[in-house]
Amino acid sequence: MVAVEQVKPTRMELLNIKEKIKLSEKGHKLLKQKRDVLILEFFAIFEKARDIRSELNAQMAKAFTSLAIAQAYHGIFEIESASLAVKKAPGVRVTVRNVMGVKIPKVESSYVKKGLMDRGYGLLGSSAKIDEAAESFEGALDTIIKLSETETALKRLIEETEKTKRRVNALEYVILPRFREQAKYINMRLDEMERETFSTLKHVKKKFQRG
Repeated sequence: MVAVEQVKPTRMELLNIKEKIKLSEKGHKLLKQKRDVLILEFFAIFEKARDIRSELNAQMAKAFTSLAIAQAYHGIFEIESASLAVKKAPGVRVTVRNVMGVKIPKVESSYVKKGLMDRGYGLLGSSAKIDEAAESFEGALDTIIKLSETETALKRLIEETEKTKRRVNALEYVILPRFREQAKYINMRLDEMERETFSTLKHVKKKFQRG
């Protein structure tokens, strides 16, 4: 931090500091706008994430209940055999959208929810109980993918919002007050110098008049 006494009390320096104040005020305004947009985006996604989390809790409870019923009916070895029969694993595709410089992920899943013929196990040796368990876990996995999208977005928004808030506070409470104090000091010194110059000229004029 530059002390006001170290600032050159010149009109050129005053113009430079006024320009810095102008740019800092503009930056402060833009950063506040960015912070507000990020906060609005955060709460919009937070509501969505909360709903998805509640949905996932219900789906997982249903999935494990279905699994327990299927195991009781078929036995654990037959359930494991059916689960290992799946040939094609689910996939995801991630794209991003930009919100005030923050990259928000968009996750699209593929081949998560499968048809009866796509699960790999034979229909003759299975039953609707295995189908229900498989369908329940496929639904839960699809919801987990959606939740990963929203929670990643929330994490990135929190980090950028905190960073933006620190910059806003630095401008508002440190940088702008310092520049304004420097401008005030230069104005005061210029006024003093003008008064000293005027007094000197007045004194010289009197000497000439007496001479």
